[in-house]
Amino acid sequence: MITLIDLHYLPSLEYFSVLLSSDEVYIERHEHYVKQSFRNRCNINTANGVLKLVVPVTAKHNKATISNVRIDHSTKWQNLHWRAIRSAYGKAPFFDHYGPALEKIIFKRHDFLFDLNRELLSFCLQSARLNVTVAETSAYEKVPEKIITDLRSAINPKIPYTARSFLSPAPYVQVFGNKFVTNLSFIDLLFCEGPNARQILQSSTRGYLNN
Repeated sequence: MITLIDLHYLPSLEYFSVLLSSDEVYIERHEHYVKQSFRNRCNINTANGVLKLVVPVTAKHNKATISNVRIDHSTKWQNLHWRAIRSAYGKAPFFDHYGPALEKIIFKRHDFLFDLNRELLSFCLQSARLNVTVAETSAYEKVPEKIITDLRSAINPKIPYTARSFLSPAPYVQVFGNKFVTNLSFIDLLFCEGPNARQILQSSTRGYLNN
């Protein structure tokens, strides 16, 4: 199974369930930037509920390809994101183990959103030891080959994950609250479960081509 998908910021569990269901994954590098999508945002769990983190991009991205979209560094978004992540997961069992590497990536000066997201995706895959082959597209194809499953923009904030057949969440112990919050950023699972993240994610993956 070959999957074509867009690149997200600190992707959700649903996103990773798609990756695990694929034999090969192609990240779309040449699409036009899509506003109000997971390309520059994610959800984490805090003491006050779910918090959306958004990476600001410059206003000069109209009709720009995703690989050319620049991060707006005029705001201190890195401080804001890391402070929120540390507040949410500082007491999680595996924060001290994975946190320093994530902090380093967030505070690294990435000029382009795509480069930031690509490094964060690699961090998540390597941290959870997920054996997924990921490549990037060499050109944009509006209609890819029939052997490729086109999931570009399929996972988006406007439609809940329950409307799709990618994820069947397996519960795990979270930092806050007695009610399990589903389909957060992968870092929620990583910080809470550490080495068990892979097994829990596999239990949550439906294998979407069989649905």
